[in-house]
Amino acid sequence: MTTVRTDTPDAWDERSTLTTFLDYTRATVAAKCEGLTDEDARKAPLPGSPLMSIAGLVSHVRWVEYYWLRVVFLGEEDHHPATDEDPDREMRIALDVPLAKLLQEYEDQSAELRELVAKTPLDSVAAQPVRDGVHVTMRWVLNHLIEETARHNGHLDILRELADGTTGM
Repeated sequence: MTTVRTDTPDAWDERSTLTTFLDYTRATVAAKCEGLTDEDARKAPLPGSPLMSIAGLVSHVRWVEYYWLRVVFLGEEDHHPATDEDPDREMRIALDVPLAKLLQEYEDQSAELRELVAKTPLDSVAAQPVRDGVHVTMRWVLNHLIEETARHNGHLDILRELADGTTGM
């Protein structure tokens, strides 16, 4: 199956542009994983980055969205798998989950969060402050998620090429 992606919005307003780019970066995560085996998705080929696997990154971007939209923006209780002792736990536990399940969980969550974003004004302020005490807006959260997911798509490019030689996805 080929993941369909577009970075061209249906309309040229700010919300359409932001949500289209977020969906594009999400779809790129899935595209980078197409045809990959679970074994290859679990490999961490970079000696200095033992947590850097494709499965770990898929889990990470999923939990990043959860954290920023559910915990910071909505103020919900944090159910992120990380602990004080293991702050990168979402990357470790991904190694025990089939890649298809990780991608489906990410897509299911994205569909839920898409609805939240669609009904929330861009100037709405987050319930929880960020590190410097500022309450960011939905606009800021969307920009941050685009940046974060796009950055990790670059990591996925490298890991995919190292895993099986596939490039240009």
